[in-house]
Amino acid sequence: MASREAFLARVRAAQPAPEPLPEVPLFEAPSGELRARFAAALALMGGKEIEATSGETVLATIRERFGPQVSIASAAPEVPGTRALATTTSPASLEDVEVGVVRARFGVAETGSVWLSEREYIVNALGYLVQHLYVLLDPGALVAGLQDAYRRDDFRAARYAVLVTGPSATADIEGVLIQGAQGVKSLTLVWLPAR
Repeated sequence: MASREAFLARVRAAQPAPEPLPEVPLFEAPSGELRARFAAALALMGGKEIEATSGETVLATIRERFGPQVSIASAAPEVPGTRALATTTSPASLEDVEVGVVRARFGVAETGSVWLSEREYIVNALGYLVQHLYVLLDPGALVAGLQDAYRRDDFRAARYAVLVTGPSATADIEGVLIQGAQGVKSLTLVWLPAR
């Protein structure tokens, strides 16, 4: 056995026994309607929200904002993109895409966050390399708080998952908020019921 294989075999044999995840406590949720709480938290983090009746409405909204020739990579079947996405798509090939579209599995009212995994993104880089991200969310797919989100089976089933709240931002330099510093410049949440 080569030294590399021997080393990896020793590492695999020395893995600790699996431990159960700690129990996540449940906290009392603040009062108020989930969608209103979600929208307020999203706005606080720099995200925008719109209502749509169909994928065609979303596409028209994107083209109205960015022009008819806008490049769109869509992981949401409701909204056709101009760039095809597949699990074999090279992440680097998305570096010149202006708009990404994805459907979130659920949203968290407490933080205004949406939950996305490799299943929703298709290519994980979609959420980071595009300039503007449109996230479709079913209004009925909201949970009250983070403790509710962590209790969902989605976390145990995904290899990769992220809670996204608004566009990327930093306020490190002199306390000035800069959006789009190291990721998407804008995040638009689209309220669109799932079929």
